Amino acid sequence: MNIVIFTDTYLPKIDGICISVDHFTRILGGRGHNFVICAPKYGDNDIDHIADNIQVIRFKNAPLPSYPDIKVVLPSHKKITRAMTMFPPDLVHIQTPGLLGQYGVLAAKMYGVPLVGTYHTLVSEQDTYISLYRLLKVDTLLDYFKSHKKVEKRLDKIERKESKSLKSQIIYKLTLGVYQAGELIISPSHLIKKDLQDGGATTPIEVVSNGMDLDRFRGVVREKPTTGPKLLHVGRISFEKNCQVVIKAFALMLEKFPNATLDIVGDGPALTSIKIEAKHLGVFDKMNFPGFVPHGTLHELYPKYDLFMTASTMETQGLVVLEAMACGLPCVGVNAYALPELIQNDRNGFIVEPFDHIQMAERAMQLLNDGELYKKFSAQSLSIASEHEVHACADRLESVYQSVIDKHRARKASGGGGILSGFLQ
Repeated sequence: MNIVIFTDTYLPKIDGICISVDHFTRILGGRGHNFVICAPKYGDNDIDHIADNIQVIRFKNAPLPSYPDIKVVLPSHKKITRAMTMFPPDLVHIQTPGLLGQYGVLAAKMYGVPLVGTYHTLVSEQDTYISLYRLLKVDTLLDYFKSHKKVEKRLDKIERKESKSLKSQIIYKLTLGVYQAGELIISPSHLIKKDLQDGGATTPIEVVSNGMDLDRFRGVVREKPTTGPKLLHVGRISFEKNCQVVIKAFALMLEKFPNATLDIVGDGPALTSIKIEAKHLGVFDKMNFPGFVPHGTLHELYPKYDLFMTASTMETQGLVVLEAMACGLPCVGVNAYALPELIQNDRNGFIVEPFDHIQMAERAMQLLNDGELYKKFSAQSLSIASEHEVHACADRLESVYQSVIDKHRARKASGGGGILSGFLQ
């Protein structure tokens, strides 16, 4: 099979989408399939040649002012043509609904090949980055006012209100429209599949986990810590991850576990804000902010900790949660989108309501106080993670690709025409 991938995020940037694309293309490329990956250009050190049958075409772009990691990719008819003619394409796979993803939709229509899209990102939950005060960089100034509790509470209310705003609903519908242009939507989790169907998706949806490299992320059943527990949060430090909720929970936990520590690993636009929160709560000296850790060494990090905590309300799967589980860590998370599918309440951790730092602290302390429960949750984390072995997930994706291609060919052979047939009549 010859597959053309369009993605608005890719290596050397590290996030769940990048890692998923890299894993699947390398595994399926090793089976003889050909890939062309259309992705943003980041710098002179970009890799454009993964293997003879895995080529990368880079597009010029400009950073979104409120979040420079998000790239606004500039169109290039020449590069799209090159991508679609390097190998005779059998299928286009979009990984994002951004501009490159939309270019992928157009390319599939122009060349009459089937289109599938993986719904990795809840774009509607990231509308904070296109709010006026973030685009104007006013949020940087507001960070310095967060030492005043009244101001902080008002900002929190604004953020939560905006997450359910009309703007979010419009973004959701527009995003869904991009994916509905294809013949199939791929969802990383069953809960996101249900959310899409409840939101009006009529295109068929198949669940394919992003997968986990269990050769690297491998743990053992762990015992309850005997010294001050070491708590961990890993991921992009962005506003929708709600790291401040974890910090507030940690502040409460210190009353019972005075020797506890919390490490927030990662970088992002909310880092300044959460450091101010930690200082305001008087827990900054009990915390570490190691910054970005290369993914190649992350598997060495998780086993050094006792509990993984997340308050993110926008996970379509949660790669870092899976990584922590594969290393044997129990988890505490929130009841939002795909997290309850991984952090299964009272099986390998606890699920609490979003933004409820008191409940999060109580559940974490319950777990850390009970040696038998802790050991049980650790074992179940390993069991659940084992269901997401990346090679098995690649088998599933390969099957989905072949099914879509076969149906498209059968339709053409029967005179049903391709994607362009309706446009050409």
